[in-house]
Amino acid sequence: MRALLALLLILAPLAAHARTVVDSAGRKVEVPDRIEKVFAAGPPAAILLYMLAPERMTGWPDPPRPEERPFIAERYRDLPALGRLTGRGGTANLEVVLKAGPDLILDFGSVRDTYASLAENVQAQTRIPYILIDGRFEATPKALRLLGEVLGLSERAERQAAYVEATFAEIGAVLKDVPVEKRPRVYLARGPDGLETGVAGSINTEIIERAGGRNVADAAGQRGLVRASMEQVIASNPEIVITWDRNFFGKVYADPLWAGIRAVREKRVYLAPTAPFGWIDRPPSLNRVIGLKWLAGLFYPDKLGRDLRETTRTFYRLFYHVDPSDTELDTLIAWSKGQAPSAAPQPRR
Repeated sequence: MRALLALLLILAPLAAHARTVVDSAGRKVEVPDRIEKVFAAGPPAAILLYMLAPERMTGWPDPPRPEERPFIAERYRDLPALGRLTGRGGTANLEVVLKAGPDLILDFGSVRDTYASLAENVQAQTRIPYILIDGRFEATPKALRLLGEVLGLSERAERQAAYVEATFAEIGAVLKDVPVEKRPRVYLARGPDGLETGVAGSINTEIIERAGGRNVADAAGQRGLVRASMEQVIASNPEIVITWDRNFFGKVYADPLWAGIRAVREKRVYLAPTAPFGWIDRPPSLNRVIGLKWLAGLFYPDKLGRDLRETTRTFYRLFYHVDPSDTELDTLIAWSKGQAPSAAPQPRR
């Protein structure tokens, strides 16, 4: 294996480094003047790359599931599954990267020292430039513009960045007049029993709070995902429950433990779409923008309610490069209206 890796390194063409870019970690990286092939280091990076420049992709970290394929442009559905360099369960190795022959490796998410160090190590071993782009949700427009500049697609990136900025601005304008105590109390129910959740401020609930919901799982000193008890959920008595788990959604209204919770009594449990990518997270990338618009409309229907069919169609055209049929749209957004379709896809793990 080492001999093969050494041979690949010898045979790997040396790119003509024509310019220097500064990535989100402040690293100066020399990149080719023309970048035709990009290796996405993980799922968030793959989504960013697919949205902005699908024609530059070398493959997917994980192959699209059958139920996700209709919402991915046909020419990109069968790209090879190459694994991931970063994130949980990383499966790609440097031989895979070199065989893909990318001009650039892209990671999107954290830009902490750990990830910068990984980027430097991979770059040194492969001689392929490796850039990090900040994946914080509020930095989404900046991320699009940076990648657009790197890939020479600034005009395309500007259209997408402007869409996100307009979304942020519209929601922000409404929320500035809504005191925190007047905002709906929301619980994110993860897993088949609904008792895994994300505490306030976590990446898993970020768009709920950004859309103007009050996360009832607000635990001082805790971060990320936690296990809640049924007693805690009952005590918090959320007005709205959001889930992406079809198993939980399918049984919540018949479960006596949940029967007394306000959201259940008032039929305000909603199933987030997950095709081709999750609307809440899974993974936490630009796919959350459509989820943000959906949640804001749920929370403030009088001020931010829109025709969800047209909102979804517009987003999927601009970012996913597909034009869903009426039937596909009906199936997709049925989840978000409290109706589980008969063949709803399982979320990405």
